[in-house]
Amino acid sequence: MSRSPYRGDNQTGGLERPLPVTDDELERALRDTFARQVATPRPLAADPAGVAVGRARRSGHRRTLAGLALAGVATVLVSTGTAQFGGSSAHQDTPTVVLGDPRGFSPSPLPTESAVAPTAGPVRPELDMIVGPWLYTNGGERWELTGVSSVEQAQRVSDHGGWLLTSGVTAAGRTLWWVPPNGGSTQVLLAGADAVAVAADGRQVAWRDGPEIFFAGMVAGQFLANRRTAAPEGAVPVALAGDAVLIRLADRGGFSVWHAPVDDRLGIANRDVLNVYGTLPDGRVVGEISAGTPRRPCLALLDPARDLTPVRTGCGPDLATDGRGEVSVDGRWLLVNGARDDALLVDLRTLGSGTSARPAGPAATGVVRWTGSGAALHVDATGGLIRVRPERVADGERPTASPVDGVAPGEQPVVVADSRP
Repeated sequence: MSRSPYRGDNQTGGLERPLPVTDDELERALRDTFARQVATPRPLAADPAGVAVGRARRSGHRRTLAGLALAGVATVLVSTGTAQFGGSSAHQDTPTVVLGDPRGFSPSPLPTESAVAPTAGPVRPELDMIVGPWLYTNGGERWELTGVSSVEQAQRVSDHGGWLLTSGVTAAGRTLWWVPPNGGSTQVLLAGADAVAVAADGRQVAWRDGPEIFFAGMVAGQFLANRRTAAPEGAVPVALAGDAVLIRLADRGGFSVWHAPVDDRLGIANRDVLNVYGTLPDGRVVGEISAGTPRRPCLALLDPARDLTPVRTGCGPDLATDGRGEVSVDGRWLLVNGARDDALLVDLRTLGSGTSARPAGPAATGVVRWTGSGAALHVDATGGLIRVRPERVADGERPTASPVDGVAPGEQPVVVADSRP
């Protein structure tokens, strides 16, 4: 009986081959194996040529974009002292807010850079802006707004919840769109509404549809916990103050308040209220009322918990009645249109018999929006962007318009409201 090559201690006495193999034969076998492996086609996880071409294209795109002047968004200048916006004495030339690629290269979405006039140098935009079919963000991106037109107002939704866009009045009514935070497909939330009002954080919406006014929360493009109430003909929601919906009445004018979460009826009409401009941090509403002897438009702080009863009134400034104006984030300033086709900056701390108002450049033709740094942005009748800085207006500066590049004839850019708590 032949001895087994394996011992009981699991060790062998050496390498044994069943057949003798020379070194030349082993070398030829290895070469044949490698040749067969090379000859056999194998699926690739990725196409190396395609990857290389893709990388080259992306690199070319980045080089193309490096020189773009984008997102004027309003590109209103940060207060770094490197550039000024709005006709300061230090810079006589009016800068142009440049949006988009001047060579027509316009993929979407696409990261870009923002700049103003060449002499001003690059700046960082403060608020988003809509120009034509494009939404330019303050982060240097642009999104194409497919299926969106005639935007009148736009609001960022808090906690990176995207944007809400409201159209102007059309024969079919107003439309409310939601743009997802990643710039994805735009969704229609409302169509054919008589009026739409969006909260300052973008999380609540009120609208008129037929004989009723509706109120709902908004999460990820979906309405939640809808409430409704019957409303007089022509009554429309125009703003929200917390959970209170401020409703403009049509028959004899005035405003009413609907506390939607707790009541199913409108409050008592306050016929003296002409317009509302925003809310202070303590919840009081800044509005315009008819007061004095003889009666004339005056500013007032209104209590939404008491049917907009005036808490304090100031009848100094000569005000327009078009309702265009907005309260600053900190509640100190009001930029509002005056009766002489100009804008007025009002220090709300002085509201009373000695109300302080200063001329603040051309009148606003659309919405007024405040930045977190304390500047107000709006568009004038020429389609130019106005930046109002209260401290400079107090020193005598008269803001002037800066042209926005890329605005088509008959169009006006829309400054997007940043979300507020």
